Amino acid sequence: MIRPADTLNLSVIQMHVTDQLEDNVARAEAHVRDAAKAGARVILLPELFENLYFCQVEREEYFELAHPLEGHPFIGRFQNLARELGVVLPLSYFERAGQAHYNSLVCIDADGTLLGNYRKTHIPDGPGYEEKYYFNPGDTGFKVWGTQFGRIGVGICWDQWYPETARALMLAGADFLLYPTAIGSEPEGVESPNNHSMWQRAMQGHAVSNSAYVGAANRIGTEVVGDLTQTYYGHSFLADYTGEIVAELGDTEEGPLTHTLNLKEARRFRAGMGFFRDRRPELYGSLMTLDGVTKRG
Repeated sequence: MIRPADTLNLSVIQMHVTDQLEDNVARAEAHVRDAAKAGARVILLPELFENLYFCQVEREEYFELAHPLEGHPFIGRFQNLARELGVVLPLSYFERAGQAHYNSLVCIDADGTLLGNYRKTHIPDGPGYEEKYYFNPGDTGFKVWGTQFGRIGVGICWDQWYPETARALMLAGADFLLYPTAIGSEPEGVESPNNHSMWQRAMQGHAVSNSAYVGAANRIGTEVVGDLTQTYYGHSFLADYTGEIVAELGDTEEGPLTHTLNLKEARRFRAGMGFFRDRRPELYGSLMTLDGVTKRG
């Protein structure tokens, strides 16, 4: 049984991305090494950091970027890196499984062991974020992994907007929550408001309601895919268990952002707040419906 950690140095990495896998992977590895040198034991890279965010447009050719987990072109490299540095790496990738495709994440423990695979639950579909064209809805359920440095709960990008994701991960015993992401500007003509403050506040709410640390890793830079251009707004951050942002990068900074989490203090605070004690799950049946009435089969 893994003893609960009292403190943890956590790092989220912010980086720009090109259309060259080797370039992206090499820079990601360099950032992981820098984070480990700064004392980080758990290190989070952004969502789908291996290539441009191809989901801006719908093109059959981009399915060629997907690979099976077994024999994957770079996951083994990061397993070796995790083993060498003694760090935990939750790692985002584009997965092909038979005829299905998923936006997935593997958790690599500090000895290089693959602890499991998570497939993104909530798949967005909108201008500039055409993910339903590429990804099947995740079928793994939410995942929490017991690592050498605590129990990690991870959602992927669009998952970060859903309080149900955060709650499910915490109920499964997560010590803290992580969200790799790729988010930025919307195409012209999109009326929905979207900015980094709104994005951060959604996750700060999860931190408050679950009395848990939350970290998010985003990309930066301008990417042109097909006839669309998006600029990713960065602002990767770490929030404490009261929802305060305790560390944050700007919109152009690249590299690791590291902060020490006091997990023992967070556990005590969480118990005292009573959010989990006072829950009434027997009254939450409407959450199992789309219309508030009809339960899904």
